[in-house]
Amino acid sequence: MTSDMGLLDELSAEQLGWLGDLDRTRADVFARLDEFYVPEQCWPAPTFTEKVTAALGSDLSDAQWRAVGVWAQLRMSMPRDHRPGSALLALRVSERRPAWTGDEIELLWRAAVEPILHGYAHEAPLLIPWAVTRKLTHEEQRRHLPTMRRIQEIMTAHPWHSGSRLKRDMDVFLAGHAENPVTAATCLVGGGDGFAALLVTEYGSRLGDPRTFPLLRHWMTATSARPKPAWLGQAADLLTPDATALIREILGRVPAYRESTVQQRYGDHVRTTTTYLHERTATLLRGMVWNCELIGEPWTVPLLGEVALAAGTGIGGSGPNSRCEMLVNAALLVLGRNGGLEVVAPLARMQAKVRRKSILAKVAQVLDTVAVHAGLSREQLLDRTAPTFGLGLDGVREERAGEHVIRLALNEAGTPLLTFLNPAGRPVKSVPKAVRESHGALLSEFRNTLKEIRGTLPTERFRVERALAEDRVWRWGQVEEFFLDHPVTGVHGRRLIWQILQGPAGTPVRAGDGWELTDPLGRRIQPRADTPMQLWHPIRETVEEVRAWRDHLLEIGSRQPFKQAFREVYLLTPAEERSGTLSNRFAEHRLRYGQAKALLSERGWTGLSLGHWDAAGGSEQGEAVKDILGWQARWDMHLPWESWETDGGGTAAFCVSGPIRFYRTDEESSQEEFRRPAPLTEVPSLVLSEVMRDADLAVGVSSVGLDPEGQGDYWQSYNFGDLTETAEIRRDALARLLPRLRIADRAELTDRFLRVRGDLRTYRIHLGSGNILMEPNDAYLCIVPRGGSDSVFLPFEEEGGMLSVIISKAFLLADDTAITDPSITRQIKV
Repeated sequence: MTSDMGLLDELSAEQLGWLGDLDRTRADVFARLDEFYVPEQCWPAPTFTEKVTAALGSDLSDAQWRAVGVWAQLRMSMPRDHRPGSALLALRVSERRPAWTGDEIELLWRAAVEPILHGYAHEAPLLIPWAVTRKLTHEEQRRHLPTMRRIQEIMTAHPWHSGSRLKRDMDVFLAGHAENPVTAATCLVGGGDGFAALLVTEYGSRLGDPRTFPLLRHWMTATSARPKPAWLGQAADLLTPDATALIREILGRVPAYRESTVQQRYGDHVRTTTTYLHERTATLLRGMVWNCELIGEPWTVPLLGEVALAAGTGIGGSGPNSRCEMLVNAALLVLGRNGGLEVVAPLARMQAKVRRKSILAKVAQVLDTVAVHAGLSREQLLDRTAPTFGLGLDGVREERAGEHVIRLALNEAGTPLLTFLNPAGRPVKSVPKAVRESHGALLSEFRNTLKEIRGTLPTERFRVERALAEDRVWRWGQVEEFFLDHPVTGVHGRRLIWQILQGPAGTPVRAGDGWELTDPLGRRIQPRADTPMQLWHPIRETVEEVRAWRDHLLEIGSRQPFKQAFREVYLLTPAEERSGTLSNRFAEHRLRYGQAKALLSERGWTGLSLGHWDAAGGSEQGEAVKDILGWQARWDMHLPWESWETDGGGTAAFCVSGPIRFYRTDEESSQEEFRRPAPLTEVPSLVLSEVMRDADLAVGVSSVGLDPEGQGDYWQSYNFGDLTETAEIRRDALARLLPRLRIADRAELTDRFLRVRGDLRTYRIHLGSGNILMEPNDAYLCIVPRGGSDSVFLPFEEEGGMLSVIISKAFLLADDTAITDPSITRQIKV
């Protein structure tokens, strides 16, 4: 059986023009190949190829092999009945390496355009022309550059081509033929993402400069997980002072760079994806990061830390994934090889911000290596290397700038301030002109330091709170040095309660050159330098002692950096004792999946991954995992049964919480104990309390019960039902704050509500959800919060949390006749 039409019958007039006059050899080979090319019999491809080559004979002349290659190339340009046999046949021809003429090579390139453009084949149409063109002289190659550049543009625009090895090799080739430095850089950098576009636009001429271009080509070869000695040796030979400056500038742009949304068309379907760095851009940046190992300047470590932090955090700056793990790993590799104490501060920031488990494991590995070299534990290393940024014990750094003084100060509330003093020593409102014009470098240094302090403060707060949850123990001398006298960490440490191990507790007060502790009754405690100390935790105290500390902090107006005195305590309930190994305390809550996942990730939970990509394989079920003090908590989560339909098969919007179980993970535990959940009665009270606190926070932030327009039994129960432990703490704080507020005569606390009397109605604000019922008919009042009440002192920093929202609503409703928002007044006056 043969085909009714041969290749020549199917070619367009333009394609026939490429062939020119058909000589006898080519016509004969075409005719014989057409006999074998029956679309229904071209599979499998190896069988077809072997049949063709066997029929043609093993002693084909060079001209005949070239004719076979032209036939296969033109057959691949046909959109209707392309079969892989043509591609395999082209590969066989390429292996023979016949002596092509210039016209034939140009034909091969032209025939490759359509299949690459429309996706008839992946890269098979490029096999022969690319293999041949590389071996031509530089001058002979010039003839084919226009067609090659057209194919390059097509491949750059298509995501399935843009990351291929062949595309990268072609780009390097065409860069060598570029007419100017910008074009040369563009060929190598490409345009797969916003950062690549930035590189071409702002650095193209410098990257393509003949003195830098060889190093740019070398960076593009950073395709392995780590650099080989030969790679670093070649990089050292190519490195110049201009290239070093370029590395610093380009890597300095990474921390501020953010992902972007890209629309890609696949036929009639448009797919929207979020893009951070294309693989090629990440490879280029990885090469630059590796190069930093050879530079050794003071700026390399903090810059690599910023790069690792930006690329290591999830899309949007949070979540358990990372923007670009390739780039993070490269930076961690170089930081780890540095090995000095200066790498600790940037790694500590990563521990506070990054949540991807594989990255955190590498960070811990680097820290452990540095700690071993220093003879310390990882936690001790972090204590000793917390950055001071040149601030004195009073939290101030001053430098003269001519007749003026630049002053950077960190006040006791934890706010860094940059101010300028005139020659008379008085502060001025803006940067003096003389400082800006004559001392720009010093001004820039202070501004950068201000930015670094702002980034470090939450890192240190996270580290200190983690020490509270992990029940760390220090000597008093260490507490004074690392947490009280330290100009940055001390902002947090000086506002906390410290306790002698199994002894009295107090807040720090200055005593001469050292520190003492004072308790709520004003009694002074002077620990010795070697006295074991820990952070006070309410789980170890009586109700009376906790109440005394809460009243005392409010009385002296001390705002703690996180909840310590007002920290929620979760004790084992009778239901949990009966259940044995699982806690249903926070089960069956419907949560916003993305929000819950992000919050848990920020608090050290990992592993939660739900979606619709593999329902049969269990992608609709999962668990969040947290390791703490030799125990592992696992919180079950699953997607609701209707989620496939409501999500449209896309990203999961909601999940449903399940039970929490605990497993032993300390070194003394057996494999069987690790696999089997432990009875809740055996879980240490601190571990249980801290895990339940995280779960309560996740539910309190992400529950759909918080939706102002919600409805149904779950919504009603969550919004106006019994209070959780977090809400009980909120009630306790309000009970102490309420007498101090100017609306005290209009507000009262009940078991679950803050009851506020306005002039028009009386309102009950639920202490858990913050939602409002109006008396006398319990009508629901929807108010979307627009910020907290900054004028009200809170005994702990909650960053715009529910307590602020409730107080803000109370102030608004106490003066309800002054409300002008029609969306609120319509509901009140019904």
